[in-house]
Amino acid sequence: MSAIVGPIVRRLRAPLRVAVLGRAGVGRRTVAAALSAAGTAVTDDPASAQLRAVVVAETLKPEDRALIAAGGQPTLVVLNKADLAGFGEGGPIAAARRRAARLRALTGEPTVPMVALLATADVDDELGAALRVLVRTPADLTSTDSFLSGDHPLPVEVRRRLLAALDRYGIAHALLALASGTDPDLPALLRRLSLLDEVLAALHAVGAPVRYRRLQRALTELRALAARTRDDELAALLAADDTVLAEMTAAVEVVEAAGLRVDRADDPAAHLRRARHWRRYRDGPVTPLHRSCAAAICRGSLRLHARPR
Repeated sequence: MSAIVGPIVRRLRAPLRVAVLGRAGVGRRTVAAALSAAGTAVTDDPASAQLRAVVVAETLKPEDRALIAAGGQPTLVVLNKADLAGFGEGGPIAAARRRAARLRALTGEPTVPMVALLATADVDDELGAALRVLVRTPADLTSTDSFLSGDHPLPVEVRRRLLAALDRYGIAHALLALASGTDPDLPALLRRLSLLDEVLAALHAVGAPVRYRRLQRALTELRALAARTRDDELAALLAADDTVLAEMTAAVEVVEAAGLRVDRADDPAAHLRRARHWRRYRDGPVTPLHRSCAAAICRGSLRLHARPR
C-alpha cells in the first residue's frame, strides 16, 4: 500500500516550481536569485513550472506584455527596481505601489513592487565599515555621479562597491539605521526594504489554485484506492475532520486570492452563516474551480458546526 500512497503524498507535498521571466535589464536574474535563496523552487524551464513570475521595470514594454499574455500558468508580475519609481507623495515605494496597481489594471494579473538588489545584498566587513564612515562624514547622495565624484575620505572603488551592493536607496536607509545610535540588523533591514516577503506572500496566493487542484487530484486518487482495496483505515482518514478542514483551508486560499472575503469567525453561528453563504455562492454563475472551492468551504463549515461545543 505504501508503494502506491507514497508517490501520491510526495506529489502533494512537492514545492511549486516557479519560472522567473523577463526581458534584459529588468533584474530577472536578481529576482530569481532572491526567490531561490528564500526557499522558492525556481526553474529555468518554463514548461516544467507551475507558476510564473514575470519581472518588469518602470513601464510595460511590448515584450513584457507578450510574456504576460503568453499565460499557461498562474502569473505574478514583479515590478522590480521599485526604489527608482520617483519621489512623489509617500516616496518611491508608495509611488511603486501605485504604479503596480495601474499595471494590474492593465494586465489583469497580480502585481507587486520589489527592490530585488537589496534582497541579495551582501554587506561584508569592508562595506559595513564604509557605511559607518559615511555616518560620520556624509557624502553627496543626490545622484550616482555626485556620490562617486565628490571629495570624500572613502576611496572611489569602495563607493562603487556600495552602489553595486545597495544602490543609493539602500545606502540611505542603512545610514539612517546606523545613525540612530543602535546596532541595527542590516540583513533584516535590507530584506524588509527589498519587499521580498511581500513578493513571497503574493506568489503563495497566486499558487493557491494549483495547490487546491493538486490536493483534489490526490484525494480523488486516494478515495479510488480506498474503494478498490477496501481499506477501511484509509477511507476513515479521508473522511476525517482534519482532511475535510485541510480541503476547506486550501479552498479558502483560492477564493481569497481572487479578492473574495471569507468570514473567519470561529463560533457555531459563524460556521452556519458561512456554510449558507458559500452554498448560495456555489449555486451561482461561477467557474468550476470556484464552485468546487465553495462546496469545500460549505462542507468544512458544516463539519465545524457539528463539532461538540
